[in-house]
This record gives sequence, structure tokens and C-alpha cells, in this order.
Amino acid sequence: MQDEQPREGDMAEEIRDAEKAAATLTEEEARARLAELAEALQSANTAYYAEDAPTLSDAQFDALKRENAAIEARFPHLKRADSPTEQVGAAPSEGFAKVTHSERMLSLANAFDDADVVDFVAGIRRYLGLAEDAPLSFTAEPKIDGLSLSLRYEKGALVTAATRGDGSVGENVTANARTIADIPEHLDGAPDVLEVRGEVYMSHADFEALNQRQEAAGGKTFANPRNAAAGSLRQLDAGITRARPLRFFAYSWGELSEPLAETQIEALARLRALGFTINDRTRACETVDEMLAHYRAIEQDRATLGYDIDGVVYKLNDLSLQRRLGMRSTTPRWAIAHKFPAELAWTRLEAIDIQVGRTGALSPVARLTPVTVGGVVVSNATLHNEDYIAGRDNRGQPIRDGKDIRVGDWVQVYRAGDVIPKVADVDLSKRPGEAVPFAFPTVCPECGSDAVREEGDSVRRCTGGLICPAQAVEKLKHFVSRAAFDIEGLGAKQVEAFYGDEWMKEPVDIFKLKDNYGSGLQQLKNREGWGEKSAKNLFDAIEEKRKIPLKRVIFALGVRHVGEVAADDLARHFGRWDAFETAVVQAIPAAAAHRAGEEAVAAEQAAAKAEGRRAQISDARRKAWEGAEVPPEAKAAWDDLVGIDGIGATVALSLTDTFAQEAERASIDRLVAHLDIQPPEARATEGSPVAGKTVVFTGSLEKMTRAEAKARAESLGAKVSGSVSAKTDLVVAGPGAGSKAKKAEDLGIEMIDEDGWLALIGDG
Repeated sequence: MQDEQPREGDMAEEIRDAEKAAATLTEEEARARLAELAEALQSANTAYYAEDAPTLSDAQFDALKRENAAIEARFPHLKRADSPTEQVGAAPSEGFAKVTHSERMLSLANAFDDADVVDFVAGIRRYLGLAEDAPLSFTAEPKIDGLSLSLRYEKGALVTAATRGDGSVGENVTANARTIADIPEHLDGAPDVLEVRGEVYMSHADFEALNQRQEAAGGKTFANPRNAAAGSLRQLDAGITRARPLRFFAYSWGELSEPLAETQIEALARLRALGFTINDRTRACETVDEMLAHYRAIEQDRATLGYDIDGVVYKLNDLSLQRRLGMRSTTPRWAIAHKFPAELAWTRLEAIDIQVGRTGALSPVARLTPVTVGGVVVSNATLHNEDYIAGRDNRGQPIRDGKDIRVGDWVQVYRAGDVIPKVADVDLSKRPGEAVPFAFPTVCPECGSDAVREEGDSVRRCTGGLICPAQAVEKLKHFVSRAAFDIEGLGAKQVEAFYGDEWMKEPVDIFKLKDNYGSGLQQLKNREGWGEKSAKNLFDAIEEKRKIPLKRVIFALGVRHVGEVAADDLARHFGRWDAFETAVVQAIPAAAAHRAGEEAVAAEQAAAKAEGRRAQISDARRKAWEGAEVPPEAKAAWDDLVGIDGIGATVALSLTDTFAQEAERASIDRLVAHLDIQPPEARATEGSPVAGKTVVFTGSLEKMTRAEAKARAESLGAKVSGSVSAKTDLVVAGPGAGSKAKKAEDLGIEMIDEDGWLALIGDG
């Protein structure tokens, strides 16, 4: 087989295959696959954004993210709190001061073929309630493969330059940005506050010249222009940045004290007039056909542009419509990146290693003879799970024509995004005669405990729990991660060292570290790599984190399926740790009844299919609950938990399973005793008539789409729920409202129509 880049159609076909696979997953298979994808995508984001050392191509990253989205669309209740769809970039480096963006720097959703672009435009029309023939203009511009940068100007003067970071907090690289010729120090005629956003990049010619100079001086050479640009901008010495030939394209903006223009294309022209470089391949397009034609033209000229691009970005031109569409959690609804096809390469599979994660998942990793794929050197790739290695999917159907993967094989490596590459195919004609099928371990390689694969789960997991050092260390790493306790000076390497010396076995040990080892300071300062100042700084940082927001505590516990978004949802719903803990513990008996109910439903469905009748699902579930004799307070607690928008049964079961374990619960209680847990900050919703209220929308809405209504309600501080309960404050019922309206009426809950809702919130 030859090394070929897949055509756009090939990429689209692979994505469709992933979506078809998602459509046939069982719930347990979907849950396991989402866990794999979350881990893979987070690792790739860190490598790309924080370490400037991508491990995956754009194509692979995008394929994995699309697969994740397809599974979440089919099983919305399985969406993890650490879902890749809720994440932007990676945490900023510790080497720079931090800058909090006044407006988040979001990423873009991706399109991989023409049909995706058509769906993007159709989705905007549906959201805005526009007819198919209503005029709708877009801009199309090259997607620069560089490093995102935000420039803040006040009274025309550049005051701050910051990288994207994790989207909310970036790195302060102001001194370095001032050395880039394309970035003006002063602006004439600009708004009082103007945040200009764009991409720092390096041209092909400048990249080659830089590598020649580096090689001649015996210095480090760079793998590709993107890495060179990122590494140059993120130098602690601005003098080094000054010597590097960096450039900057402006394409967007953040905070503004006054509008730049009424359309995207006019706003770009305004930025050009202020002195910024705007990509001259940016065009306004009136139809989807024009958008796609411009994509083809840019793709055809890609090799002659003189700088790296990885696709074309489409943006809705009308800025007022952009504001109506608003944002998802990590991407704007009014823009999309149409990516170029993925890249492939062939290399030798040298070994298969098994890594044990925080939840006990055994993840196979391919160790490869290093190979360059799309300008990035790849030496590791994901193998997903034991089924993937064996040449079958998690339903037992063949993949890769049933070819298994063996150590010594000549394998095809596929990069479809800036995350972990994957092994896509095997060349059997080059398989060594001594190669044998890979035997996936049935015991944990770290602790020797049984590694079991539950029914319907595609992942084998270590049963060792707290006795497994790999799980314990990974849980501690998670506990001190950026989105959790974020303790300065206590990172992955320190956690591993302290765990190995038995200084730190569970999270509470962090807060007992100083007291448990004499003066603490004397013990720590004498360790290799530590001094008196660094030891004092660590203990001070630990003390600072005793006072911690509730959402960070919930996320830090490392409960399966509970990521940042779910943790924030739970914190806002319960407000206090004791309320959260009490609710979860109370719901434990109901969780068992829920499982029994779902098992009863599955049995009833199977029996009904065999007997050729309609399944009595509600009856089966009701009988199971009645047979479990769940106390009323447990049922109420369970209903409250699963009724939180974005939580659902999967997250609720993970929480109740965790708190039902005596050892785990005791560990959590020991930790909480050392903390001052803070309630969530109140949203800025002063004067809102629905702040703090739980609202349910049901039936058809005629003056705004359901998505617009939900987004508007949440912006006013309301909680939007998908079900009616005793805790519901208001039901907005449109034409066709059925059982929800009836339940609201039975419970005596206030109901209004759409006009009443608009009048209530002042949009009438």
C-alpha cells in the first residue's frame, strides 16, 4: 500500500462510520467509549496547547471529537462533566503570569465535508427561524495553523497580550508580542477598549531560514512552523522572540467599548484601517455554493500560500445575528471550521503497553518507530481497547476487514486532529513470521488485581481500587489539576514522588503534609529538587486552597462521569457541601431501585420481542421500583438529582456508587474536615424576574426556537429543566404541550404561554 492522504470524501466516510457505530452502541458501551475519548482528547489538548508538542494530527483530533459528539447526541444523559465538547485548549503554562480573558477565547466546531457545511447553514436557519430562501451572508477565510493571541488596547495603547490558554485564562506574553512587527503598539481612532484576536504564525521561508540558523549554531530545530511560532512566542526571554520572524493575522475581537461595524467583513476592514494585517483571501459569500467554491480555491492554492493552514473558517456576516445565536459552552453557533483532509503514514509497531487510568481503565498504547505525520513526529498512538486490537468493534463485528494488530506489524498511523494518533490499518504483507496475536491482560499490570470487563463495557478495568497505585496516583494528579484544587508547585511529578515515599496516599494527606513530617519545612527543603523557599511556597499554596469553591471540590473527587460542567451544575443546584452530600447519600437506595428498574425494562423488552407484543416499559419500571420499597426521602432525593439539567441517571449513579463505598466515603469526609468550602458565586442577574427559578419549556414555541429560549432563560439566572417536578417554579407551555402541562396543572405549578414568557423577561 502507498502512503496517500485521504480525500475529503474518505474523511467524511470515516466520520459517518463513527456516527453509524455510535448509533448501535449500547448505553454501557457508549459510557465506556466516552471515557476513552475524554482521556484521549484531554491528553492531546495538553500536548498541543500547553507543551507545543502535538501528538495527533488535526484530522484525528477532529474525528475523535466528532465521534464523541455523535455518542453524546444519542445518549445526552451520558455526557461527562469533562466532556471534550466542554473544553477549550489547555491550562496555561506555569512559566508565565496568568491573564483572565474578559471574554472567553472559544474554539470552533468542525466540518469535514460539504454536507456538514450545508447542515451548519441549515442549523442557523432553524435556530433563527429563517426560511430557506431568506438571504444569509457568510465570510470565508483561511484557518491559520498557528498560536491564538488576544491583544488588549485601552485608549489606543497596547496593554496586554495573552495566549488562549484554557479559553478563560491565558499566558501573559505582552513583552514578546511587542516584538512582532505586525502588531501595532498604538492605534488611532480605535474604541477606548478593543481586544483584537488573531493568530501568530511563521511563514515557510522564515521557518526554513530559522532552522538553518539554529542548526548552524548547534541549537534546537523545529518540526514545523506552528511549533516554531508557538515556541518563539512563549519564550521567557523576549529577546529570543525578537530574533524570531513571527507574524500576525487579525481575524476577530473580544471585549469592545463600542461596536466596530454591523457586519463581519466591515469589522475586518475596520481592523485593517487601524493597522492590522487581515488575510487577503477572506471573502464574503452569499450562498453555500459560494462558500464551498472558495474552500476549493483555497485548498488548491494551499501549497503556494507561503504559510500553513488547515482549513477554511465560515462566519455569519451579520453581527446582530451572531449575537442572537450566541455561544455553546466552547464554540460559537455562528462559525465553523471546514477542515482539510487527514494525513497518514506507515511505520513499525514496536510494542504495546498497557496504562492504568484514574478509573481503573486499562488503555493499550502503541509504541511506534518514530514517523512524521503532517509535520509532527509521532511515536505513540492509541489502540482504544482489546476489541480494537483484535480487529472487531465492541459489538463483535469486524473492523479493518478483521485484521488484528500485532507487535512487529507495519501499521498505518492516522492523525485527524491535534490529539492522540491512532493505528488505522495493518499491512499483512509485511507481518513478521514470528508475530503472535496480542494477549490483553486479565490482571492489572500495576497491582495484580483482576481486570474485569463488565457486560456491555468495551473497557477492561482494574478492580484494585484504592490499593492500585496507578489509580491512586492518577486520582491524586486529578485532585491537584488546574480545574480542581490547582495547588501551585504540586504537579504530577511531585505527586508521584510524594506517593512513592508514602507522604501522600489520599487527598487529605496534602493538607496534613506539613504536620505529618515534623516541621514539614525541614523535611521537605532537604529533599532533592527542593529548597527552603520552594518548600515554604508549597505549604503556603496548600494553605491557600483550604478555602475552595464547591464546584472545584466536587470535580476534584474524580467521580466517574463528573467533569467540570457537571460539577458546576451540581454546585449551583445544591449551593453547599452538606446539602450536596446529604442528597447523594439519601439517593443511594433509589439508585439501586433505578438499576433494578432498567434491568426489568430490558427483560420486558426482550420478552415482548420474543412474544411479538408491545413492551410494557412503564409497568416494568414501576413494579421494580415498588418491589424495592424505596423510602420517600430517597425517591425525592433521586428525582432531585436526576432532574438537574445536564446530570441525569448516569452521573447520579456514579455519585451514589462513590458515596456508597465505605472506604471512599470515609476518605472524602476526612478531606472535607480540612476545608472551608465556598458556595457558588451568585450570577449577575440583578433585577431578573426569573433568577434562581426552575423553568420548563414544553410544546411548540413560535417566536423563538427552543434553543434560544433556553439560552435566554439561563442568561437571566434561571435553571432550565427537562422535566416537571414539585421543585419546578414555572412552566412555559406552547401549542401541543402534553404530559408536562398536565403534570404542572396537577401540581399547581404556574403556567404561562410564550407571549407571557416574553413579557415576563422584558422581551415582549
